[in-house]
Amino acid sequence: MPTQLTVHRQSRNLEIAFDDGMQFRIPFELMRVYSPSAEVRGHGPGQETLQTGKRDVIIDALEAVGNYAVQPTFSDGHDTGIFTWEYLYFLGKEQDRLWNDYLARLDASQLDRDASMPGASPSGSSCSHGGPHEH
Repeated sequence: MPTQLTVHRQSRNLEIAFDDGMQFRIPFELMRVYSPSAEVRGHGPGQETLQTGKRDVIIDALEAVGNYAVQPTFSDGHDTGIFTWEYLYFLGKEQDRLWNDYLARLDASQLDRDASMPGASPSGSSCSHGGPHEH
């Protein structure tokens, strides 16, 4: 369970401390790139959408979801990811490996980290707010 949760908008990090003594500063970009939403993860293996252009994303709002998670609203409009305490712990603990994996996937796809998402609106939002299968 978390004992502290602080949104640092200027440094673009979520600081979270857990009751086992572990403490992490998780970059907003990492959270956005690894959002547990269907928009990012897809509906099954191999359906993931590689996220780009998220370096400057910030968290505009952070809502509690029961006693087990938070749901951030990112500055690009993405608001469908529910981050459980366990998932935030995983992101914090594994962030170096996850960053390396993300950069390797970008390289393999010949995509630039700062490229706009395909179909992104001028405001930078790449989120789909349609039906559950619209991507």
